[in-house]
Amino acid sequence: MDGTLLNTNGKVSDDFFELFESLKSHNIHFVAASGRQYDSITNKLARIKDEITIIAENGGVAKQGEKELLFTKLPENYIISIIEQLRKLDHVHTVLCGKDEAYIESTDPDFIKMFSEYYKSFQSVEDLTKVDFSNLLKIAVFHPESSEEFIYPTVKHLESELQVKVSGKNWLDLSHPNANKGYALKLLQEQLGIQREETMVFGDYNNDLEMLDLAYFSYAMENAHPNVVKAAKFQTRSNDNGGVEYILNQLLAAKKV
Repeated sequence: MDGTLLNTNGKVSDDFFELFESLKSHNIHFVAASGRQYDSITNKLARIKDEITIIAENGGVAKQGEKELLFTKLPENYIISIIEQLRKLDHVHTVLCGKDEAYIESTDPDFIKMFSEYYKSFQSVEDLTKVDFSNLLKIAVFHPESSEEFIYPTVKHLESELQVKVSGKNWLDLSHPNANKGYALKLLQEQLGIQREETMVFGDYNNDLEMLDLAYFSYAMENAHPNVVKAAKFQTRSNDNGGVEYILNQLLAAKKV
């Protein structure tokens, strides 16, 4: 979503919604995959939310309409120690991402305003270590300058036990080892009988790498991280220049030939 289908203002183009109707007519199933909260994705795609598959929280949860396809819980035994490690870092904001809502203890109004773009359902709490961990699927961590530079070194040692993903310029996510977009997409491919050669994926950041590997038609956005450019077979325009729509138009034109 961010950096691919959404522009830098967090908007989906009207052109996309028109293209979506054409995709349906050709029996092409659309999947929105994002590090965003499920409710945030449905907010952006409200017009079509019941007709698509949504992979949210970087693969922690997947749904088709009201039908839950996947929920991958974060192992509880790591949570308190991670929170305590992150509290030692300067300018870092930690988010506990639950199945139905997220939890923050930050009172910074600028962070909360920005954070609200990605999380529509959340609570502010005094102490994250006192939250009920039973339905948590991810820890999302924000740094105003660079998650890769200022957060990743502190949690890198957990990569053998958890999924540790730099998911954006400012965000890093920690989750169950199987909680990634690729794992969720693979389940969907098996469910629908879709082959790698029939799959098209667009990506811009490291949390897209596993998903890109499952598609022959894998596209890096012009604004993509170097790792994504290296992993993808093809490239397209930036998210602000309609890169997804540009390729979908080409796909639909080819279907008419």
